Amino acid sequence: MSERTQRTQVAIIGGGPAGSLLSHLLRRHGVESVVLERRSRDYVLSRIRAGVLEHGSVQTLTEAGLGERLHREGFEHEGVHLAFGGRRLRIDFTALTGRSVTVYGQTEVQHDLYGALDTHDGAIVFDAEDVALHDVSSDRPSVTYRKDGVAHRLEADWIAGCDGFHGPSRSAIPADVLTTYERVYPFGWLGVLSRTPPVSDELIYANSERGFALCSMRNENLSRYYVQAPLEDSPDDWSDDRFWSELVARLPEEAGEQLVTGPSIEKSIAPLRSFVAEPMRHGRLLLAGDAAHIVPPTGAKGLNLAMSDVVYLCRALVDHYDAGSTTGLDEYSATTLRRVWKAVRFSWWMTTVLHRFPDTDAFDFQIQQAELGLLEELEAARASLAENYVGLPI
Repeated sequence: MSERTQRTQVAIIGGGPAGSLLSHLLRRHGVESVVLERRSRDYVLSRIRAGVLEHGSVQTLTEAGLGERLHREGFEHEGVHLAFGGRRLRIDFTALTGRSVTVYGQTEVQHDLYGALDTHDGAIVFDAEDVALHDVSSDRPSVTYRKDGVAHRLEADWIAGCDGFHGPSRSAIPADVLTTYERVYPFGWLGVLSRTPPVSDELIYANSERGFALCSMRNENLSRYYVQAPLEDSPDDWSDDRFWSELVARLPEEAGEQLVTGPSIEKSIAPLRSFVAEPMRHGRLLLAGDAAHIVPPTGAKGLNLAMSDVVYLCRALVDHYDAGSTTGLDEYSATTLRRVWKAVRFSWWMTTVLHRFPDTDAFDFQIQQAELGLLEELEAARASLAENYVGLPI
């Protein structure tokens, strides 16, 4: 069967937030791209994902012309609450850093990105099957895929691997070149989405003897709650009544009394891991987002890291095409990984301080309480948490 061939400047594998944002930003700078997404558009838009945007992510979307609905419907949060020992400590982002975060779900970001691609005839291929990378070490890399039973080849100057942890991009880097670092956590997050008003107007992160809990929201009538749960559990093991009862038991009494419960409209258990792959560039292949790194959701960094990767990558590609410089591309991996590892450290720290590990003993618990106590006592400790949470400079 004959193969249909197409050429572009940048082939982007993965049509999630990282890939579609990269395509949008490149278009604004006159760089051509084609996005290949293995799932359908409806599937991508149905995924329930993170909902906290760093200050820099909001700036990035706004400067890219994607801020209208974000600023109208998103919820600016000037702090978060840490609950432990039956009390609550507010970390005041605005007072400590002069910046804030915005609660605006990844699904909404994705809607805005696809809307922009539609408006400007962005090239995105959904349901692209059997995606494979070729000759990434040469100056003529390409990507093959199948669409509706027809074989296609996409030739490009560069390939951006934005296809997530399980995509083919990272595996195109030879094993003797790639180094990976991983920490798998011995528990998961059981998440429930409910059409109920949030228990708090800001997020509550709870450390309790029963395990971690998080109170979050999507809007004033849509709440997202989590409790730490064993990895071997299934969502079917958790009735709504059991979930609400456990959540209340892990919150301070005053928060539990204010909680409005209701039927769950989505329930799932997500495993937690920290993962980093180095380098993020090999030949003409450049990784971004979950293809290169995963963080536990405790620090709200996953989506934000993907967006900062894309900003660095876009700058490097635009500088290459506009000025003929390869400096940004040559330094892309090292530059990006410096920020990645700081976010990995913060997410790991939040996870270890707030969760109960299977082998947690009395000593470990007291260390957690000491860490949280320092936040109560020292403004410098609160400022460090706040600076990391609202986002380090891009």
